[in-house]
Amino acid sequence: MTEKKPFRSAFITVTVLFFLWGFITVLVDSLIPRLKDVFELTYFQAGLVQFAFFLAYLVISVPAGALLSRIGYQKGIIVGLVTMAIGCLLFYPAAADREFWIFLVAYFTLAGGITVLQVAANPYVSVLGSEDGASSRLNLSQAFNSLGTAIAPLIGASFLLSDTIKSSEEISVLADVDRSTYYISEASAVQTPFLFIAAFIGFLALLFVFIKLPKILEKSPVGGYGKLLKNKIVMLGALGIFLYVGAEVAIGSYLVNYFMSMNIAEIIQQNETMKYIAERLLNTDINMIDNKAIVGAFVVFYWSGAMVGRFVGAYLTKIIKPSKVLSVFAVLAVTMLLISMNTSGLTAMWSILAVGLFNSIMFPTIFALTIDGLGDLKPQASGLLCMAIVGGAVIPPAYGFLTDNVGFKIALLLVIACYGYIFIFGRMKSRSRI
Repeated sequence: MTEKKPFRSAFITVTVLFFLWGFITVLVDSLIPRLKDVFELTYFQAGLVQFAFFLAYLVISVPAGALLSRIGYQKGIIVGLVTMAIGCLLFYPAAADREFWIFLVAYFTLAGGITVLQVAANPYVSVLGSEDGASSRLNLSQAFNSLGTAIAPLIGASFLLSDTIKSSEEISVLADVDRSTYYISEASAVQTPFLFIAAFIGFLALLFVFIKLPKILEKSPVGGYGKLLKNKIVMLGALGIFLYVGAEVAIGSYLVNYFMSMNIAEIIQQNETMKYIAERLLNTDINMIDNKAIVGAFVVFYWSGAMVGRFVGAYLTKIIKPSKVLSVFAVLAVTMLLISMNTSGLTAMWSILAVGLFNSIMFPTIFALTIDGLGDLKPQASGLLCMAIVGGAVIPPAYGFLTDNVGFKIALLLVIACYGYIFIFGRMKSRSRI
């Protein structure tokens, strides 16, 4: 019992971090439609926001693994939190100066801090108990990550998408005083939520200065990365993480624009039930706000589906082979996407939102299946797997490029191909061929 109590306390403490980075990652998605309007970007250019965010995983993950092996997980978490707070504070000058490149720097900095937390927290949770229960524990922690992602769209819709963005032509005809007032109001809509987030992160960093976490996985085997790069399981698992994150982020990033392209806001306004749901979610009369906020509120179902699925997945992966659960969920995700591609209106909307439910167990299950049995190499394997999260920087711009050229529906074939690989990975693990 004396060993289990500190493990339980450590699990609860670190799970708070899963919630935090889930919330912030999805809040980034809410900014994309706003930035697209403010800077009059193409869908490909808007995808560069996610490129800047997830590029940090490619650049920072391996150095983060080395840093953690030197200073330990607790100090590494503090470094990650402080870096995140700096990233949030950078949104203040970015919004004030209306400079797109400063937004990209802010995103990169914020993601750099999240990367350090990811590299530390995922393997840390996986060893806070038996090896067999690693997938279940990661699914449970990731469920709280999904709680953060479920809340974020409502915050984003209320604070970041509720006001109407003026085009450059509309701004040019404003009087100087009106133009200045508009710029201040527009900047404040972005600055206020990120200042609050920076303050909360600062509080968490201070908290981690004083608490004590059990010291585990502190060894750093010589030549570990070289061994892992020759490990077929690790490489195939890293590709799975790359494609999963890319698919999840591509869908989440463009949901608002996808719904707008199908005139979903008008359908919601004309449907009493949907109108009621939207007004309860936003706590306002939807006739008084921008259409992006109306459809943006429903993105909460995409991310809350992932939350529900992870709580369920924590149980399912205890009683069913995790690799089998992974394969089934991949097939169901593809099914929902095919339905959305071939329908319109509310059917297309709800089917693609349902993909979130089947996304739920993918990241923690792929992660746990990949690091299973790696022993002291787990921290370095975590660095490589977190580096693969760069898929979120590659797939969304590619999806945006396809959307610009062939439209949203056909572009979904790229996302379907990503889930197809995840199905294959799960099947191979089920058959113990890797």
